[in-house]
Amino acid sequence: MNLGIKGKIALVAAASQGLGRAVAQGLAREGVHLAICSRRQEAVDEVAQSIRAECGVEVLAMAADVTQEAQVQAFVEAALARFGRIDICVTNCGGPRGAIFSETTTADFEQAVKLSLLSTVYFAHHVVPRMAEQGWGRFITITSTSIKQPIEGLVLSNSVRPAVAGLVKSLANEYGPRGVLVNNVCPGFTATDRLIATSEIAARREGITAEEMRTRWGSTVPLRRVGQPNEFADMVVFLASERASYITGASINIDGGAVRHIW
Repeated sequence: MNLGIKGKIALVAAASQGLGRAVAQGLAREGVHLAICSRRQEAVDEVAQSIRAECGVEVLAMAADVTQEAQVQAFVEAALARFGRIDICVTNCGGPRGAIFSETTTADFEQAVKLSLLSTVYFAHHVVPRMAEQGWGRFITITSTSIKQPIEGLVLSNSVRPAVAGLVKSLANEYGPRGVLVNNVCPGFTATDRLIATSEIAARREGITAEEMRTRWGSTVPLRRVGQPNEFADMVVFLASERASYITGASINIDGGAVRHIW
């Protein structure tokens, strides 16, 4: 299938590892030029070098903390200076720490809002209006299946990430008439460093090993395993493409069927 995005320009946040890196690689393999960021310059430089060598696309690599609006704006402006436009934006960040409510403070919730919600708002403010001026754009947020079905031990994520889904629906309604499609992708258990860290916290609470916890999680999925980052990235790449031209305002699970609701 020709996805029709060769030569497009994409921003991918938090692209030095895990889901962000997989998405950046997936887009590059379709011939998309990239602006990628991470908090550590050396980490994002390594990804950029690897992608250039494999795919032959242009890659702008820049250090940016997505919880700081000034740094998000600087990243967006650097991409515009380099490429002249932004066609695709994939927002991403590390999720709030794992905890049950009794283990949290008000400050934890404030930080979770800044990390998961406001980081997305910053990108939306600085990217979506420019896409609307072009008459074409794809704005894709990465959240979690916790927006559909709360995950035990992740009260911060369960509380804040649904707000991102509400933002996505609102942006889709407002900017759809101007050619900008806005969607949300919801990873389930996926083999990333984040999953390992979360399993270690949950395992200590249960008195088992982290490996046993990950096996337990995988056993709850109809496919009886956790997902791989590239399986998640394939959906993001499709939503970024011309072939997804009638999909907007959606929150799509990539979770092996783990979420059991029917809507």
